[in-house]
Amino acid sequence: MKILNVDQIRALDAYTIENEPVSSLNLMERAANAFVRWFCNQFVNTRPVAIFCGKGNNGGDGLAIARILSTQSYDVQVFVIEYTGNATTDFEGNLTRLMDHLQPVSIANNDDFPTLARNVICIDALLGSGLSRPVDGLLAKIIHSLNALPNKLVSVDIASGLYADKANQEGDQIIEPNFTVSFQLPKLAFMMPQNAKFVGSWHLVDIGLSEYFINEIETPYHYSDKRAAEKLIKPRDKFSHKGTFGHALLMAGSYGKMGAAVLSGKACLRSGVGLLTMHIPACGYDIIQISLPEAMAVTDQDPKHLSEITDLDSYSAIGIGPGVGKALSTVNAVEKLLDNVKARLVIDADALNILSENRHLLKKIPENTVLTPHPKEFQRLAGESKDEFERLQIGIDFAKKHKVIICLKGANTAVILPNGEVHFNSTGNPGMATGGTGDVLTGIVTSLLAQKYEPVQAAILAVYEHGLAGDRAAEQRGQSALIASDLVEHLEW
Repeated sequence: MKILNVDQIRALDAYTIENEPVSSLNLMERAANAFVRWFCNQFVNTRPVAIFCGKGNNGGDGLAIARILSTQSYDVQVFVIEYTGNATTDFEGNLTRLMDHLQPVSIANNDDFPTLARNVICIDALLGSGLSRPVDGLLAKIIHSLNALPNKLVSVDIASGLYADKANQEGDQIIEPNFTVSFQLPKLAFMMPQNAKFVGSWHLVDIGLSEYFINEIETPYHYSDKRAAEKLIKPRDKFSHKGTFGHALLMAGSYGKMGAAVLSGKACLRSGVGLLTMHIPACGYDIIQISLPEAMAVTDQDPKHLSEITDLDSYSAIGIGPGVGKALSTVNAVEKLLDNVKARLVIDADALNILSENRHLLKKIPENTVLTPHPKEFQRLAGESKDEFERLQIGIDFAKKHKVIICLKGANTAVILPNGEVHFNSTGNPGMATGGTGDVLTGIVTSLLAQKYEPVQAAILAVYEHGLAGDRAAEQRGQSALIASDLVEHLEW
């Protein structure tokens, strides 16, 4: 699923209007009906509704929503904010249509803000995605008043005051909704952790915008949903054997951190690899042999750390990093690996920190290597940023420069490709914010690479399945009780 910028969204609307053809007013009606279908599934009609409308097209959406809800037995009040004397044509058209059903109330100053019972559902239709400057004046005061209410709050398309594809400044007045119901495609703003309270739980509704235009328009931003992920999965041939699905090597663990090796190894096996060898420090031999009977073990000469590389020729993919620490001997092992590796490579955790502290190693990373940093690891690797939009751009620049694939972990993990594309993930939950889940991801990516998935496909699919396993686990355990082992047990292919 594509993520478009504001100019592209306008062009998509215009193309649909011209080529379907459909009038802009009727397209707005279509959007309002789609919103109402979602709303009616969420809130019963015994809950009163208060809709706050600006005088642009987002406000026109709000007026149409008010009219349709009123025909479905909802008790609806409409408040039009008189912050300007100019209204759009479609706002005026929907205002005329509304008059036959109910009379809106004008708010000319903040003293006119209504007193609402706690059970009233508020709908924000003040400003849409075309916002280009911070909200001020009366609209800013209305936003502040709405945010102060204890009532449930739903934004139409995007929270008023939130930029769709760039960073807001601290102190900007922005609606803080419980829900955002967006039209057709998600906004880039929804993917940014800094915007969490300005998005709430977001949902898409299909309003029939031109599929042809969407397919043809180019954008670097994508959203990996179930349909996109399932297209990447390779079916297994009836006559396959273990050699068909590759031989992976995981270089993982150190004294006191063998759990990371176990987690990554189990995830690798559960993700379908044909053969798995674990290169571990000598102290971990019994642990691996007992915990992973399906894996082979190669022990390092160092009892506590990785200090060397094994013969690499027989492996189709290699993962390094989970629990390895940053001992000098391990730094040397990482450099030897980078100098000699020919197989597809995944770098995670302490191996990433080693790269950050030994910058000359960055030039040795093979093209299409998959890096799986969490935000702090990425900051150490690529530099600080003032906000998530800038961090994303830094990630894009880093991926292009070093020709690597970055899985920047977090909510909506961003898979950043060497060509500058970004694929945000749709699965996962806050319960996954616990130690060891990153090790699980490393195992999954390594397994897919060993099975001859292309690195880009492996990264996108691994991130999706990793989050999906977390969602399955959370359904059984709850988010607070979730641990990394639960993800391994809920991997299903």
